[in-house]
Amino acid sequence: MKNIIVNKKEDQTPYQVSLGELFDGPMDLLVHLVKKNELDIYDIPIALITQQYMEYLEWLKSVNIDVAGEFLVMAATLTHIKSRMLLPVQEQEGDDEDPRMEIIRPLAEYLQLKYAAEDLMERDRLDWDVFLRADLDDAEASFAGDPAGLAQVGLFELIDAFQDIVKRASPKYFLDITPDAISVKSRISQIADILEDQGSAAFPELFEAEATREDIIVTFLAILEMAKLQLIRIMQHIESGIIRIFNG
Repeated sequence: MKNIIVNKKEDQTPYQVSLGELFDGPMDLLVHLVKKNELDIYDIPIALITQQYMEYLEWLKSVNIDVAGEFLVMAATLTHIKSRMLLPVQEQEGDDEDPRMEIIRPLAEYLQLKYAAEDLMERDRLDWDVFLRADLDDAEASFAGDPAGLAQVGLFELIDAFQDIVKRASPKYFLDITPDAISVKSRISQIADILEDQGSAAFPELFEAEATREDIIVTFLAILEMAKLQLIRIMQHIESGIIRIFNG
């Protein structure tokens, strides 16, 4: 998550977050949607993927995350493919190929490169994801004792976890937005103190039960900024699905 670019306008909260070109891009979002829906990339329901893709873009904008131009280009491409899929099929030889191939080919190539890169990274990561600390409870022990069961969390997996927190937030506090909300810088300091004291924390534990919508967003942006600065590591236990934040 090191390529998020965070800019802060003077006296304005929360930060504006921009997805950099080298960070999780539109192909990563498509891969996430394919995996989330358990789809075959060679038989993608284009209407469903287009709808969910657009919903993600709207959600990113709603929490002050600036969507890079490449995401908008992909949105236009998906919309174009969807419109072509709605046209009547011409029953004659030499018909055009499946319109979905416009996205299937680059997606398949991207996955090949992605998996090859991950395989190369694994070769030089002996003990990279082994975490040691005293007085671990059962949940934490599953992280420390089973490094093979850990996976790095991508932006979109983190967004899904964050959306669950937003959905569970009490409407009473969710709508109570005041101009005295905590800044991202202050929240980073608070999270750093928590991790210094505890060593790690489950992702939901960093969000107060009675937090306002703005406080929830500020906490999320603080986590992204800390990840960019490599102050923290965000890992997910494969079997339990628990996301946990560790000191960097």
